[in-house]
Amino acid sequence: MGGTYTAWYVAAMRIELHCHSTCSDGTEPPERVRQRARDRGVEIFALTDHDTCAGHAASDGVRCIRAVEITCYVDNRSLHVLAYDRGGGAWEAIESKLAGVLEARRNRLRVMAARLVQRGIHLDIEPLLAAAASRSVGRPDLARMMVAAGHCATPKDAFSRHLYDNGPVDIPVRTLSLADALAAGREANAAMALAHPHLYDRLSARLLRDHKADGLTGVEAFYGVYDQAQRRRWIELADQLGLVCTGGSDWHGPEKVGTMNDVGLEVGIELPAKRTDALLAWLS
Repeated sequence: MGGTYTAWYVAAMRIELHCHSTCSDGTEPPERVRQRARDRGVEIFALTDHDTCAGHAASDGVRCIRAVEITCYVDNRSLHVLAYDRGGGAWEAIESKLAGVLEARRNRLRVMAARLVQRGIHLDIEPLLAAAASRSVGRPDLARMMVAAGHCATPKDAFSRHLYDNGPVDIPVRTLSLADALAAGREANAAMALAHPHLYDRLSARLLRDHKADGLTGVEAFYGVYDQAQRRRWIELADQLGLVCTGGSDWHGPEKVGTMNDVGLEVGIELPAKRTDALLAWLS
């Protein structure tokens, strides 16, 4: 978006600042996700594939922002930071970091495939990795392969039996530290927010307090599956710390493949009128 901002927006607006395509672990191509957003009346859209911006492109009728969901870690805990390009910086600082993250993701799948062999499941993932090119790979790729090979009935079955968080097959994506991710974001003049803070619970509050001065100035308070009480928790923290409330569905496709509970959701969430001006200024 970039450029000078003047407050003007006084109505609620439909936004989508967190969604995925086949460039990472989504099930629909980027152009289809953008079309869904346009059909749903989304006014500001960002495709936030994991550790890649490969799917970014402009779309008629939707204001598109180049963005990415960066995998990083702190205190031996994996977490996700959303970074949005607002111009005036060196976005290549983020792109160069992501190149290393993509390679780490590929190696992670190799290790996970080796662990599956110990459970009697043999998959040849090298053709998948060769075809992936700049696409970000992850556990949903393994899940789909397991279904295709007849080892599991559905991707959900593959996750519940083998690929679940911190299970015997899963290993963390140890790539960028949070400090490195935020440093790259500052160099790129990116607007940065903590994604789905409920996943980190009390750690989220500490991270937002400790790293606001480092550029972590947003929190995803309007997350797709949050009820009103969950939203209120993060809105109150944002107001207390002087942070911007962001929002998105974390949509991966019509059918759940990964670990996020996005079944039944559609692209786009409604941002209340009182939050729109602050968000637009933050993105500019």
